Amino acid sequence: MSLEQINSQWLNLGKRFTDTAIKAHGLAVEGFEQSLSLNLKTLEDRVEAMVGFVTEASAARDFESVKTLMPKSLNLAKESAEKLVANGQEVVAVTLKTNESIGALYASDIQATTETIEEQAQAVGAKVRKTAR
Repeated sequence: MSLEQINSQWLNLGKRFTDTAIKAHGLAVEGFEQSLSLNLKTLEDRVEAMVGFVTEASAARDFESVKTLMPKSLNLAKESAEKLVANGQEVVAVTLKTNESIGALYASDIQATTETIEEQAQAVGAKVRKTAR
């Protein structure tokens, strides 16, 4: 194997690694966008619920109206906590999916690189054995 062939192989491996890194970056950005979208939707939903409650609370003019707000405020807090936990679980699921995709991408790249190097090593070994005879 000549020096030019060796350099060519390293350039090919470097190019493959760069392509994989760019794809992995794209997957990471996509996962970030999905997580951000989930968080913004949850925030928007909770702000709307809170604005509705505050609007209703500001309309209360007597003690009886204020008494009816207590169960509603507890329900709002419960719903908010449940939605935040559910959102957190969805974000974790997106993160895991993204990480699995990136891991699979790198695993396939490593497998392909290993196969290429093994083929080259076998070819060099065959040449050495042929020359030694």
